[in-house]
Amino acid sequence: MAHPAQLTTFPAFMRVDAKKVAIFGNGAEAAAKARLVANTSARIEVYTDAPEAELIESLDRLDIKPILSELDADRASELMDGATLVFAATGDDALDRQIVARARALRIPANAVDQPEFCDFLTPALVNRAPVAIAIGTEGAGPVLAQMIRARVDQMLSPSLGRLARLGSDYRIAVDKLLPRGVIRRRFWRRFFEADVATHVEQGEMSLARRAATRMLRNPEQVRGYVWLVGAGPGAEDLLTLRAQRAMMEADAIVYDALVPEAIVALGRRDAERFAVGKRKGCHSKSQSDINELLVRLANEGKRIVRLKSGDPLIFGRAGEEMAALRDAEISFEIVPGITSAFAAAADFELPLTLRGVASSLVFTTGHDLTGASLPDWARLAISGATLCVYMGRTVAASVASRLIEAGLAADMTVAIVENASRGDRRLFHGTLADLPALEARSELTGPVMVVIGDAVAGADFSNSTPIAAGRHSERAPRTQAA
Repeated sequence: MAHPAQLTTFPAFMRVDAKKVAIFGNGAEAAAKARLVANTSARIEVYTDAPEAELIESLDRLDIKPILSELDADRASELMDGATLVFAATGDDALDRQIVARARALRIPANAVDQPEFCDFLTPALVNRAPVAIAIGTEGAGPVLAQMIRARVDQMLSPSLGRLARLGSDYRIAVDKLLPRGVIRRRFWRRFFEADVATHVEQGEMSLARRAATRMLRNPEQVRGYVWLVGAGPGAEDLLTLRAQRAMMEADAIVYDALVPEAIVALGRRDAERFAVGKRKGCHSKSQSDINELLVRLANEGKRIVRLKSGDPLIFGRAGEEMAALRDAEISFEIVPGITSAFAAAADFELPLTLRGVASSLVFTTGHDLTGASLPDWARLAISGATLCVYMGRTVAASVASRLIEAGLAADMTVAIVENASRGDRRLFHGTLADLPALEARSELTGPVMVVIGDAVAGADFSNSTPIAAGRHSERAPRTQAA
């Protein structure tokens, strides 16, 4: 049986509260070590004989007064006396090695910058959520990789984690006294760090957080549920917001629409329940009332639920009906915005949705709004120069085109069309308003289709798109802004 790879260093945390940490150097390396140690409550002493601008600026921001002293091994040996840690960051490798040797003689752990063989300890990339700290080391793989990992971890952790941990510390004695060891106590702490308490802390509502924690302590089996209405964005995983990712990692259940790609659903907590409630044209797996009842039922079971919607939950996502149902059931919820498909489509075309002197307003609508007996009120905005973003417009494209032309829009108005905006399998098309009816015949377009119409569309980049219609219209270049 193969043994797992073993570390050559043992990760540990050293107590430095009010203790002296000595840093020797003049430039960027010394400044970096000072910034790192400043995450702690250590007493930092920086010894320098010719401080450079970066060091002076960093120490000034940290409110640390440098100590001017000649940098040589003998003098360093005197200055480091009583220190808990020593950093040799002079930029002179030989001098740094000498400083480390003097520190070792005094039995003080020392670190020579960029010389691993002369380091008694390695400095990690640090994620600081005091009193929570995450130290990341890569054992020879280099600081760049450690910093990349640190950035990822930093994004995953809520900025309020430290406040939540301090609150947990306040309740620790009471929990140990009132709740028996084992399942009940573990369940309390899990819900403490994931349920109402965590949500209130994240929103800065500390008094409500304490009330929720006390209520849980008195009735550990009666935990209230919570719902996030989350915008999954247009489909690309890396367009999901950090807040959405954090909610998905905390959720006990994920309720998602058909237009949300599986790759995004998979970003949720591995053991979370998953409920597909998607609606596609001609195939509704769940009615809206069924979805409302599901959210209420799961929340009443004490679960934390992510209701995952394509794009932004407040734009054609029926969030209003779900919010009303949750309010009626007295269930707390939160809106997590997402990038709507119109913005993703514009980005795919490098298309300015507003353009000074050309278009100063936007209209978001669905193609079905233009199939009624009368034009909607916003139609006059499109005629006056607004950019028109039509969601789900493929199957009614002919009606949309004819109604807008009848209303006064030019037949040669430029149109941009995107299927699966933002995703790797997206397809881009262009044409004019007169070409738009050809969209209905493109049955191969099975993904969500966004149609953007307006004078500003002429400023898009059409180099990666194809004409939507065959024949004479397909050969005609889109109208330029000047035209």
